[in-house]
Amino acid sequence: MGSFSIWHWLVVLVIVVLVFGTKRLGSVGKDVGEAVKGFKKGMQDDDKPAGSLADESRREDAAKPSDVRNDDHAPR
Repeated sequence: MGSFSIWHWLVVLVIVVLVFGTKRLGSVGKDVGEAVKGFKKGMQDDDKPAGSLADESRREDAAKPSDVRNDDHAPR
């Protein structure tokens, strides 16, 4: 009694389609999909600034000519 069979879910689906219509359900599905994509992008953007700032500073350091002489590799 606690679980529904496939036939129960099909009846519920048919009733929902009849009440709301396929056009409205399609737009709701599209809106939900865009919201999920936006949420995922927002979660990735939150993690990105801390790592990307460190990467950018490394790139800038690598691009600059070294003004400091490294005596470790100088012949003795």
